[in-house]
Amino acid sequence: MASGGSSSSSSSTKVAVVGAGACGLVAARELRREGHQVVVFEKGDRLGGTWVYDDSFETNPLSPTLFEQIRRQGEEGVGVHVHSSIYRSLRTNLPRQIMGFLDYPFNKEGHAGDSRTYPRHEEVRSYLEDFARDFRLVELIRFRNEVVRVERNHGSPNEWIVQSRSSPARTNTSESESEELLAEVFDAVVVCNGHHTKPRFAEIPGIDKWPGKQIHSHNYRIPEPFRDQIVVLIGNGPSAHDISRDISEVSKEVHIASRSPNVKIGKLDNYCNIWQHSMVAFQDESSVFADIIFHCTGYEYNFPFLETNGIVTAEDNRVGPLYKHVFPPRLAPWLSFVGLPFMVLPFMTFELQAKWVAQVLSGKVPLPFEQEMMNSVEEHYRHMAETGRPNHYTHKFDKDQFEYKNWLTAQVGLPPMEDWVEQMITISYKLVLSDLDGYRDKFDGDYWIQQFEYPSHRID
Repeated sequence: MASGGSSSSSSSTKVAVVGAGACGLVAARELRREGHQVVVFEKGDRLGGTWVYDDSFETNPLSPTLFEQIRRQGEEGVGVHVHSSIYRSLRTNLPRQIMGFLDYPFNKEGHAGDSRTYPRHEEVRSYLEDFARDFRLVELIRFRNEVVRVERNHGSPNEWIVQSRSSPARTNTSESESEELLAEVFDAVVVCNGHHTKPRFAEIPGIDKWPGKQIHSHNYRIPEPFRDQIVVLIGNGPSAHDISRDISEVSKEVHIASRSPNVKIGKLDNYCNIWQHSMVAFQDESSVFADIIFHCTGYEYNFPFLETNGIVTAEDNRVGPLYKHVFPPRLAPWLSFVGLPFMVLPFMTFELQAKWVAQVLSGKVPLPFEQEMMNSVEEHYRHMAETGRPNHYTHKFDKDQFEYKNWLTAQVGLPPMEDWVEQMITISYKLVLSDLDGYRDKFDGDYWIQQFEYPSHRID
């Protein structure tokens, strides 16, 4: 089962999966399909990971005054650690036709009668709950069990010690230092803890001296706290698009600031209170007039529980070195990561990665020798440097996601991605990047597929 050799006969290993979101669930299914013994650790009391909407939010270190203002409005659970970054109005930015796993599509009837092409977050969570129920995954999950440390067993380097801490319920107080930790030995660990929890902030000279209120989208839930406020929103991604429109219904003014050269500067069409700007500057206290700075600037990969003695690092959003974004060459196949790529078709990518991990661990699929895997990683890094791609885009995909998915399908013996899926992904990302309002309600996924499959029936 070690890398760099012919595959051995199928064998069973004891595997710890960290997280019961979409990645952890599909990893658990694929691992069990391959005959492995699986334990899924989930620190929350529900499965679904980032798709579990939570009215609670964390203390805002950027702006205690805004935190207190929201707290006084009666929100419960303020100040606790919150995993999810879902806001109440969120709908997916991918059509339901390509949101599901390969053999478990989204229900076309929709959740609670909502059959729109772009489902709400509640339906995604419901879909994952159905997936876990139908594949009997709930029995594998230890809820309210937080993994606090993962490290190699020094007495046996091909074993991993996983320390976890159970909690009866979430409270607003910090964990007691006297809580007992449970230590267990596993053959392998699959990290599936997501990457939409730890906020990432833009580096803007002078912003640290600005005296006003600030918030990150991780702590955004509803627009009401921004009523009659002048908001400067930093970012140009999907969350910036959605949240700016959401809060514009109650805010006095919304000013979107972005470094992107492709945005149109000025007031947005069809809105009386939203403006687009180039990136703001903070020369002094009077240079920017605003009540709140709103950071829609993404998230950082974060593995506070993982100890590898520097073999795997997460710096500037580059987790590595990882062969094909999954296996650290020096620790493969006993440590792996599922779900790091972004700007991809998420659930399908997670599933293919999970199948690969499961089949490598069972000996069905061999890995290259360690040095070959390192050479592949270093070549990827060189290509990024030569093309001017920053390190924090290491796991960001564009059109190359199709090549990556087809590489994964070949590894696990599946056919390449169907043409209509690839075309729908391409169209979907064009819609996301177009800044077109209302695209979710204008695009009919089922009709588009019908037109793609029967081109003679198209009406131009």
